[in-house]
Amino acid sequence: MIDSLKHRARQLKSHTLTVYFAARDPRMPMAVRALALLVAAYALSPIDLIPDFIPVLGYLDDLLLVPLGVALVVRLTPPAVLEAARARARQAADKPISYTAAAVIILLWLAALWLAARWAMAAMGN
Repeated sequence: MIDSLKHRARQLKSHTLTVYFAARDPRMPMAVRALALLVAAYALSPIDLIPDFIPVLGYLDDLLLVPLGVALVVRLTPPAVLEAARARARQAADKPISYTAAAVIILLWLAALWLAARWAMAAMGN
């Protein structure tokens, strides 16, 4: 069972790298490219939108959102772009880390906390 999970994790990493390289290909349609950039940035970000310490929901993004996003991008990507991206993904040895995506996720959490604090302060004031 553990070996199967490790194999699936390696496959997801490979597919994520494929999406990452496809997103950077100028032959990619703009709408699919934008989706691919979002999926790759989120999947490669060291920070999750839903933190893993939240029971059940914490792993929901890792188990559902990322694979579904990758599958959708792969389905919408032109075959020539997909093959070129797969070849580049096979050659890639290191996992790229998207610090930009991490910064965006951090900013989203800070904005949510700020809004929650303002709401709480307004509720206490009334």
